[in-house]
Amino acid sequence: MKESAAYTRSKTFNRRKIMIMFSVIFLLLMFLVGRLVYLMVFCSEYYGQKAQSLHERERDIKAARGRIIDATGTVLATNRSVCTVSVVHSQIEEPEQVIAALVAELGLSEEEVRRRVEKVSSIERIKTNVDKETGDRIRAYGLAGIKVDEDYKRYYPYDTLASKVLGFTGADNQGILGLEVKYDSYMQGTSGKILTLTDASGIEIENAGETRLEPVNGLDLYISMDINIQKYCEQAAETAYTRKNADSVSIIVMNPQNGELMAMVNYPEFNLNEPFTLTDAVKEQYMRQNAADPEAPADAAAPVFPEELSAEKKQELLNQMWRNPCISDTYEPGSTFKIITAAAALEEGVVKLEDQFYCPGYKMVEDRRIRCARTSGHGAETFVTGIMNSCNPVFIELGERIGTENFFKYFKQFGLLSKTAIDLPGEAATIMHRQENVGPVELATISFGQSFQITPIQLVTTVSSLINGGTRVTPHFGVEVRDAQGNVVETFTYETTEGICSEETSETMQYLLEQVVSEGGGKNAKIEGYSIGGKTATSQTLPRSEHRYISSFLGFAPADDPQVLVLVIINNPEGIYYGGTIAAPVCKEIMENILPYLAK
Repeated sequence: MKESAAYTRSKTFNRRKIMIMFSVIFLLLMFLVGRLVYLMVFCSEYYGQKAQSLHERERDIKAARGRIIDATGTVLATNRSVCTVSVVHSQIEEPEQVIAALVAELGLSEEEVRRRVEKVSSIERIKTNVDKETGDRIRAYGLAGIKVDEDYKRYYPYDTLASKVLGFTGADNQGILGLEVKYDSYMQGTSGKILTLTDASGIEIENAGETRLEPVNGLDLYISMDINIQKYCEQAAETAYTRKNADSVSIIVMNPQNGELMAMVNYPEFNLNEPFTLTDAVKEQYMRQNAADPEAPADAAAPVFPEELSAEKKQELLNQMWRNPCISDTYEPGSTFKIITAAAALEEGVVKLEDQFYCPGYKMVEDRRIRCARTSGHGAETFVTGIMNSCNPVFIELGERIGTENFFKYFKQFGLLSKTAIDLPGEAATIMHRQENVGPVELATISFGQSFQITPIQLVTTVSSLINGGTRVTPHFGVEVRDAQGNVVETFTYETTEGICSEETSETMQYLLEQVVSEGGGKNAKIEGYSIGGKTATSQTLPRSEHRYISSFLGFAPADDPQVLVLVIINNPEGIYYGGTIAAPVCKEIMENILPYLAK
């Protein structure tokens, strides 16, 4: 009986053990079946795509970047058809022939090509921006494993024209500089793809064909620049640069009524089709800066540009070459700033046209003798003759009448203390004293345009608001973007601020600046048959001991209804450096060309 009971208990225990095992196995099978159903039914699409992707090879089709088109309909930036050459390691049947063909056609070293051809990867890019003729010759070899895909390279038909405004793109066709980067999101487009089917070893399946996802081309950017006006300005800049052996020449042409920029020159420019090649001008400047001791004997060897530069130094020189001084560099504006001082004085009501002043050739401010450009003095003069003569003592007195607090109030009101918001990257801000740090001497020097710095585009924009009736405009190039069929996709709008000054002050400034050209220091910009307003300036760079000057002239026409404003800046000219003598004639030359052209 005892053995029978033990046996019964053992049998029952084993039966339970077997039942538990069957239950576990059953639950596990149910789980696996459920998981299988879930994967096959609910995840079939996802895993089907994953499985397909293992047998697909993907190559990009570049989208055509949108063009840049000027106000006359001239294409300033477009695309050229090029090719991207790649190899698929698993498909190469004759590696030595592939290497030989690519070396011969692409001009690469055998070592570099071999390394890429022998690299085990799904697809290896050999070279981009290969011209179409070369791509066609490579296709003609008929070698397995070589892929030649269509691509685009940015092309600038006019090489150096407006280089620092238009900018350029990188190897991936993304904007790097200027309008190319500012409007990159519009012009870039969306790349397409080529999908090819392969077997498990990566070999393309014959007769399987290709699946193409077509690219979406970028939008065309239409800008306010006029190629003819730009060319007039570039010719004038080149002449001034050469004659005066200047460091650089900058010119801006803008419609002061709406802020549309017709031209912007920063001479010397660079070749947009070779943006990483240093220009002769940059090399010469580098050699001047690294020249031997100026007291060295005359027969000492001339400095030579080094054949090789460090990567850091070359990048520094490239950045210098690409820089747009019209928006990125600040300078002491000198007497062109007297326009702003005069407008502030008129707005504040501290001066009238008939007010009398006296200039002995200097003015004492605290313990400082601040001289006039005419050291013998202008003698007795009115406010009108004071601005015609660009007399420093007159403007020092205006600054005193306005006072520091009110002067800064007008700086803010006129927009001088904010950026212009021009549609180009890299705009610099005004460098101005803190109001609490402005004493009598600082107030005096500010009043005639020294001891602070602004950008050329800031000066142009601020003066525009003072002569156009009192509306602050936003300087800009972008007008609209269109699709390939010419349909307008978006028209750009820009902020304006009215009431910068009164219409009465604006009309008075038009009159005063017309007098400067017709009878005063700006007479070298006078053009028969046209009413021109303007202001000369001559300023000095720091440190003063180097005796480096900036000659400039700002002119506009017609004087009583300004439609075009021109600013000319000549950096460090040799010999005579007065703005009225060398910059005003450049402005005259430009206006003699563009005023009849705009009147057509």
